[in-house]
Amino acid sequence: MSITTALSLISDSFTFFVIFPSILLLGIYLTVRLRFIQFSKLKESLKKLFDKTPEGDGITHYQAVAAVLAGNFGTGNISGMAIAIATGGPGALIWMWVIAFLGAAIQYASCVLGVKYREQNAQGERVGGPMYYLAKGLNLKKFGAIYAIFALLGGLTAGNFTQVNSIMLPMQELGIPAIATALTMTFFVGLVLLGGIQRFAKLAASVVPVMALVYFSTALLILGIHSEMLLPALKQIFIEAFAPSALLGGSMGYGIMKTISSGFDRGIFATDAGTGIAPILQSSTQSKDPISNGIVTLITPVLVMIVCTMTGLVIMVTGMSQSDLQSTNMVTAAFTKGLGSHIGGHIVTLSLLLFSYTTILAWANCSERAIGYLLGDGWIKRFRLFFIAMVPFGAFCEVSHVWLLADISFSLMLLTNMIGVAGLSREVIKDTRRLPDESLNQNL
Repeated sequence: MSITTALSLISDSFTFFVIFPSILLLGIYLTVRLRFIQFSKLKESLKKLFDKTPEGDGITHYQAVAAVLAGNFGTGNISGMAIAIATGGPGALIWMWVIAFLGAAIQYASCVLGVKYREQNAQGERVGGPMYYLAKGLNLKKFGAIYAIFALLGGLTAGNFTQVNSIMLPMQELGIPAIATALTMTFFVGLVLLGGIQRFAKLAASVVPVMALVYFSTALLILGIHSEMLLPALKQIFIEAFAPSALLGGSMGYGIMKTISSGFDRGIFATDAGTGIAPILQSSTQSKDPISNGIVTLITPVLVMIVCTMTGLVIMVTGMSQSDLQSTNMVTAAFTKGLGSHIGGHIVTLSLLLFSYTTILAWANCSERAIGYLLGDGWIKRFRLFFIAMVPFGAFCEVSHVWLLADISFSLMLLTNMIGVAGLSREVIKDTRRLPDESLNQNL
């Protein structure tokens, strides 16, 4: 057994036996005690998203959520769906929705706590996240530092290497050398990163809606063209969620474990729900109300999973789920076949290029907050240069290795963050009681 295979088995087992039950228990607990806030406050979340009323010198709700979506709308929505179907079968999509739904409650609680326990750094910027509420809310300073270390690992793997690695694949298909892609991405990342959170937030607010709309519209058009295959694809997804194909290998028990672990890994990767990234970005918002900041982020997992679902369905209705193509190449082939034109593949490549770019920027900002927490704000500029210098390396990493490291980093971040959320959950429930919606507050 190779080291990669062994690590993959360990990662799958850790997800299935530790992450899976932890999210189920905490997610269900918060969902019930908060009276299904994922549904009851979804409309208000959408309304708050477009509230651009200035409250100070930070960033608006819209910019903060756009920054969160910039981190979400990345390779997880495109390459991640191909990885999920290839490793866990079509049924993995159901489990992605489970993690998105339960993770939304955890993310709400995380954002409430992130704003409640945030501080101001030496530059006058608002900073917060799991490291702060672990240290200040639960007096677990070591766990705060541990989370910050895991966030740095996540930033370098999930937020950096996987993004460049995924965009490199379709670029090579177009005849563009990996080194050219890597250096170009490095240049443009450095251009924005040296401007800080304000410049990134403005860029994300402008770019994210446009690129998401173009990608979504193309996927919708393909599903319309192949509408006769839609119901069989949906049926296969539900069947294989609980009775996975023998192609996944081994016994039925292992197949189910692989389907669930793949769905959860890709769901976590796509939405970041519960990992603690959203509260780090959301803590920079102008709003002083923790509850308001929590509510506004409820919309992000829903939007992300809609895009993920569209991608997965396009892969299935075009028959590319049966191909031997890897990662991004599977999706570009599906969109090309779906439209009957290379334009489809080019749209995927362009979308992924923009998705990856904004995702790297989002993770860079999160990583800076982590390094600032660990070593002080004086290290941020040096780390920023280090992060930029690391961008090219992702183009030359093995696909499976990159995604495996990203999954491990995400799992460690999520588990550490859930300690803080679980420990402070009563505070979140108590603070949420002041919401005017009596149907929500009843029996909390």
